[in-house]
Amino acid sequence: MALPIIETPRYELTLPSSDVQVQFRPFIVKEEKILLIAMESKNNNEIMNATKDILKACTFDKLDIDTLPMFDIEYLLLQIRGKSVGEVAKFKVICPDDKQTPTDVELDLSTINVQVDDDHSNKVVIDEKRELGLVLNYPSLGITKAGFDVNKENVDTMFKVVANCIDHIYEGEKTYPAKDSTQKELITFLEGLSQEAFLKIKKFFDTMPQLRHEVEVTNPKTGIVSKVTFKGLQDFFQ
Repeated sequence: MALPIIETPRYELTLPSSDVQVQFRPFIVKEEKILLIAMESKNNNEIMNATKDILKACTFDKLDIDTLPMFDIEYLLLQIRGKSVGEVAKFKVICPDDKQTPTDVELDLSTINVQVDDDHSNKVVIDEKRELGLVLNYPSLGITKAGFDVNKENVDTMFKVVANCIDHIYEGEKTYPAKDSTQKELITFLEGLSQEAFLKIKKFFDTMPQLRHEVEVTNPKTGIVSKVTFKGLQDFFQ
């Protein structure tokens, strides 16, 4: 005998990067299990593959997931989780004052948004006199799967990631689209920059939009109140 079919509700949200309206459905149990197992593995490829497969399914395969900025991915995934398991979620954190006492924190996932630093810009000026600079794109899921982390010790990977995020280089009125250059040519350009110029590029990555939320916690042993910041996928999917 055929079992009853369970209908899943549809919801709508706005992507932070583009103001595009997106329809989505909640996780099913199997999908959340796959994601949590991937998170526990701490393997970047497993996490990104699980994220991509689940987001494609939950948005009815209407989005090009690989090209979305990571903060869109984080926001989308958090909103889906909120509609799936309840918008008030409990997390366990370590109290900052003694760095050892665990305590529970409740967060209303519907109130958590992508935060943008006031001094953030995707335009990096390298040489003001020459009017030389570059414009950067945000790392997408596709780039992140390749090991995105501009703070990693793997210098080769770091330069490849930055090169993949370049939209175009400009000098005065002249523009050099990144798509017209090879990755090797872009990396050679980056390697020729001064340390000061490269730190400006790093600032773009350090300050780019991110899912972030700050809460106050009270240490049950010491009574001291401290602030804890949740940021990124793994903090919200403990």
